[in-house]
Amino acid sequence: MNKEELIEKPEDLEWEDFEVKEAKSEIPKSSWETVSAFSNTASGWLVFGIKKTGKKYDILGVENPEKIEQDFTTILRNESKFNQKIRVKCRKHIFENRNVMAFYIHTSEKKPVYFNSRKNTFIRTGSGDQRATDNEIDAMYREQAFSSKDKELTEFTYADLDAKTIDDYRIYLNNVNREYRYNKLSAKEMLEKLQVLINGKVTVGGLLVFGKQDDIDHILTDLRIDYLEIPGTSYSNAPTRYTYRLSEEVNLFRFYFSIIERLVKKIDIPFIMRSDGLATNRQPQMTAIREALVNPLIHSDYFSTMKPRVRVFLNRIEFMNPCALPKDIKSIMKEEFTQPRNTIITRIFRAIKLAENAGSGFDKMFTCWKSYYKNTPKVSGEVDYYRIEFYFDSIRTSQKQGVEKGVENISDKQKTILDLIRKNPPISKEQIEIQGALTKKSVDYNIQKLKDMGLLKRIGPDKGGHWKIIKE
Repeated sequence: MNKEELIEKPEDLEWEDFEVKEAKSEIPKSSWETVSAFSNTASGWLVFGIKKTGKKYDILGVENPEKIEQDFTTILRNESKFNQKIRVKCRKHIFENRNVMAFYIHTSEKKPVYFNSRKNTFIRTGSGDQRATDNEIDAMYREQAFSSKDKELTEFTYADLDAKTIDDYRIYLNNVNREYRYNKLSAKEMLEKLQVLINGKVTVGGLLVFGKQDDIDHILTDLRIDYLEIPGTSYSNAPTRYTYRLSEEVNLFRFYFSIIERLVKKIDIPFIMRSDGLATNRQPQMTAIREALVNPLIHSDYFSTMKPRVRVFLNRIEFMNPCALPKDIKSIMKEEFTQPRNTIITRIFRAIKLAENAGSGFDKMFTCWKSYYKNTPKVSGEVDYYRIEFYFDSIRTSQKQGVEKGVENISDKQKTILDLIRKNPPISKEQIEIQGALTKKSVDYNIQKLKDMGLLKRIGPDKGGHWKIIKE
């Protein structure tokens, strides 16, 4: 940080990487909270010699900058106060004969970073420091060993795996990767090559993909990819909590195909999509969603209390992953290779071409989605999760909400009915009742209202006909 940047920084009201302290003659105790927060989340500048009052910044200066710098860096580097050695870069600036000290605190590769005791673990939220919760601290510890957990051996053997899942995997492998050398192996030999089996024992990653539910329950309290379809743009404006929720599945292989089958119906596809979820160059939107679904499968912290989550709203598809991004999204996008959290699960999905062989998959997600929907997915998160949101284009969003071309006054129930019809034009009134969580009387009344408004008509008889939306 040079002098000009330091002058400009307080003018920015949304900074997360900048904190000032008076430190006129000694190091403030609150400095250690900021050091911990920057080390555990995003790197940042800690500046001594500036006082903040409300939105006003006053330069007071540091009386003995050499001593302050020596005392501060000594504590950070010799681990006398912190559990990890802190990397720090120092800068000194002079403003009207007043010394200002700026220290850049790097994000630590080993987390959590705390001072004196574990309870003094802090994270950066907005422009402030916040004490981390026990769950957030536990997540940081798991991050340190993220690449080895799914390699651990269980008590189970080949005979304990789900035979149908193995057979289906082999069929799929032969269909999508016919020349792959594993096709010539026996089922057991294939699983050994994939490291599902090591020395006769099933690995944790192998069990999650190929195991039976009762056996998986021995190592996890609940294996679940939580999938919901919500008939609104948020929980608050949806007429019902959800119209569909995925029931339990046997393992991760089954979860993937159950979810991708639903997601295929939620995005614009120019022609019939194969049910296996594969996408061609003519279907970039499907490529993006496939990558987004595989991403939590290979990167999730399955031992977290949170579960991987997929939410389908009227205006977007949202993926939530219970783990932190290893780096900021800009750095991840630049990398040619990113180590997955679950290396064995990744190996299994790469063999059937459902995971990237290079990179994190983020570049493909972003590029493919933007090429079709003309907007870039949004990434957000905290220390123990991250979220990716894929928004549909504004025209389609308006249509799905029923507000385009002056149709502003239709009710939430009418929006739900139109959305269900848009997805499935031959849908019956009885199916609308069930899927929309509506009564028969409500369906009859609102369909008639939509007809009266010139928005909807019936083509053909009740049996064998279909609905047509006249005006979006």
